[in-house]
Amino acid sequence: MSEPVMGWAVCRPRAARRVAVLATALSLLGVLLTPALAAGETSTQPVFAIESPKAAKGLMIDVVHAGARLVAVGDRGHILYSDDQGNTWAQAKVPTRQLLTAVFFVDDKQGWAVGHDAQILASIDGGATWTQQYQDLKREAPLLDVWFNDAHHGLAVGAYGALIETTDGGKTWEDVSERLDNEDQFHLNAIAYIKDAGLFIVGEQGSMFRSSDDGQTWEKLEGPYEGSLFGVIGTAQPRTLLAYGLRGNLYRSADFGSTWEPVELTATRGALEFGLSGATLLEDGSLVVVGNGGSVVVSHDDGQTFSVFNRPDRISLSAVTAAGNGNLILVGQGGVRVATPTGAEPTKQ
Repeated sequence: MSEPVMGWAVCRPRAARRVAVLATALSLLGVLLTPALAAGETSTQPVFAIESPKAAKGLMIDVVHAGARLVAVGDRGHILYSDDQGNTWAQAKVPTRQLLTAVFFVDDKQGWAVGHDAQILASIDGGATWTQQYQDLKREAPLLDVWFNDAHHGLAVGAYGALIETTDGGKTWEDVSERLDNEDQFHLNAIAYIKDAGLFIVGEQGSMFRSSDDGQTWEKLEGPYEGSLFGVIGTAQPRTLLAYGLRGNLYRSADFGSTWEPVELTATRGALEFGLSGATLLEDGSLVVVGNGGSVVVSHDDGQTFSVFNRPDRISLSAVTAAGNGNLILVGQGGVRVATPTGAEPTKQ
């Protein structure tokens, strides 16, 4: 691995085989990963996340919109929501204390969050309350991303090649990992829809898969990079996407992953070497990618070139979205924060 792994704890033999994607992605944020239950132990009653006034300052991993509302998920089962563009946050009622790694809403009411213990949580009230739809303790690995194309059909991806699907809004989930040509069970770190093309998955050791039929069949691709890829995002242009990962590696494809070009990221002191872990597409077509070391990189030309800003606090960032008023919402170490369109702290009035 190109970057040091900080705070990784392995408690099960299978997990010791290969931890590159998950270990590095979350070590960027200083997360200590330890299973909540001992091998063979089960829990039949939900244990709700502890409500705390400090939740908005704790580790948060992902943030998205549920209509105009902002919803963020993170450590200890904490889910936060804001109705005032990120100025204040309320804590949701959540039936888990496990780390949550990703969240996705199909509209202003219906959303899903995934995380450790292969958990999937669902909300029908814009993220204010959640119920558990799925959990697989025997899998002994987390789910890392989730995507829905409507209120019925969704897919979740995760460690050791996990790919699970629902066609009934999460009432039932089916393991469909066999659809992927992933014999080595590389960790699958992210899934995204690419405009006018289909679905794209990236993961460990540069693994890439694409689907033109909503995930029913998948094609394995030879990517441009053999290191871990932490994320993928479609741009405003058809069939165009970006994949990003370790040490500032960022690649752009205009043909749904058939060919790739590296995108150079140059900071004040030379090439950016911080890992990139999250991205968002803004309404005006701009792209924002964030990562370790407080890195915020922004493109206004469909991902062909980027400006680089490193926040003075150097906090590790895991995800970004629009605040709704021209600013950005950043999440990662130290919780949620509002930033200007460049990633800097807003000027106090």
